[in-house]
Amino acid sequence: MSSSDQTEKKRYFEPAPQDIDVENFKKVLKSRRSVRKFTDKAIPAEILDDCLDLALLAPNSSNLQPWTFYVVQSAAKKKQLVKACLSQLAATTASELIVCVARTDRIDEMAKKNISEFPFPQAPDAVKKYYRFIPYNYKTGYFNALGNFKKVAFKMARQFNKQLPVSAFNPADAKLWASKTTALACENLVLALRAHGFDSCMMEGFDEPLVSQILALGEQQYPVMVIAAGERATDGVFFPQYRFDRDLFIQKV
Repeated sequence: MSSSDQTEKKRYFEPAPQDIDVENFKKVLKSRRSVRKFTDKAIPAEILDDCLDLALLAPNSSNLQPWTFYVVQSAAKKKQLVKACLSQLAATTASELIVCVARTDRIDEMAKKNISEFPFPQAPDAVKKYYRFIPYNYKTGYFNALGNFKKVAFKMARQFNKQLPVSAFNPADAKLWASKTTALACENLVLALRAHGFDSCMMEGFDEPLVSQILALGEQQYPVMVIAAGERATDGVFFPQYRFDRDLFIQKV
């Protein structure tokens, strides 16, 4: 064995499974519908927990996992939440109501966890350095001081044709970043429910300040959507699904 082989760092390999049933995967995707009416059948706790665990496996920027899922099961809070969802039929008949919240208030905490809970005995120096730096990409500081500084720095860098990653220049940018990531986890959740034989309705039509009040959310915690979940009623889907011509949306350049 050469000295170069001896000194080469060990790499981690994770082979991709090849035995996935594509037709069943397609069935899950195609049968996922926005269900507006549910039966009174409850979702077993172990199934709901499994779906939530699968939601947490969604891809997310820098593994900062900027989300919280509130499973609202208190009768009083659920009644308030139905009202906040404008008393939509999906909300009033759902077995479960889950509020999906994007968060920008735990960036530092999650960065530190990526170091302390790194899946090897010790996080490499490059990982430690990355997680000391990356929070500044999403934070904007008091009175947006950091955001304004980054905006000026990025403009200067552009003059020298430097490629830079997307950064948060103001609180709206940070909210958008966290919301995009949380939406990916929401998709995981509804597909997991469908795979288990249950259905969902991803509701964006709700009174956001009221939802925040019901859950006592902080200023940097943003309800992205409320997911109604349960067993699909026979008449739970109101119209056939249809999509416009794919050429309107897919461009090969």
